[in-house]
Amino acid sequence: MDVGVLMLEYLRQSLSLSAEDWTAIWLTLRLCLYTTLILMVIATPIAWWLTSGCSASRTAVQAVVALPLVLPPTVLGFYLLITLGPRGFIGGTLENMGLHHLAFTFEGILIGSVLYSMPFAVQPLQQAFTNLGRRPIEEAASLGAGPIDCFFSVILPMTKSGFIVALTLTFAHTMGEFGVVLMVGGNIPGVTHVLSTTIYGYTEGMQYAAAGRLSLMLLILAFIVLFVVYRFNRGFEMVKP
Repeated sequence: MDVGVLMLEYLRQSLSLSAEDWTAIWLTLRLCLYTTLILMVIATPIAWWLTSGCSASRTAVQAVVALPLVLPPTVLGFYLLITLGPRGFIGGTLENMGLHHLAFTFEGILIGSVLYSMPFAVQPLQQAFTNLGRRPIEEAASLGAGPIDCFFSVILPMTKSGFIVALTLTFAHTMGEFGVVLMVGGNIPGVTHVLSTTIYGYTEGMQYAAAGRLSLMLLILAFIVLFVVYRFNRGFEMVKP
């Protein structure tokens, strides 16, 4: 038997986690990784644009980005369920094209996670870009650096802590999501059955020991995330609209 399989089996037995728990952990890690990668691509230009000036349109976008901080996750989940479902604009369009709608699918909860974790990616980057200012970019441009070269040689190294905070918060926030995931994806084993919904299922079934083990894992992770955030960016705060 492969050494890696033996190690995983030993870890599973030592933690007393079931095969269903490990499936939920793997599915959660996939969701966190994909959400984080997508948001880094999307949030970076949005954050840069938001620091480029002050206008009504930028204020409106900033408010939309920050909505998940004050909006109940069930509200966002409800609208996504309607939109991605078979009668919604996106889901209905896919159905008319001969494809399957996105409600109660991994792709559906991925879309929900990207939208719900948006402020946790945009705000740290926006703050980092604001603290950086325009002078380093202008000096690099005067020396002949193009936009791409300027980003990788000037902006990225000087705002590294902001990217670390954004990556860490996005990954951890996605791992702890519950309302949006449950509304959009339900609790389908192997498809949308992530850690948060697994804990809910255990608690609902009064399996408190199993729920406690998974809850402890998330609690430890939350502490590590906060430690990393405060370690790399002591002045960071989530700004509510």
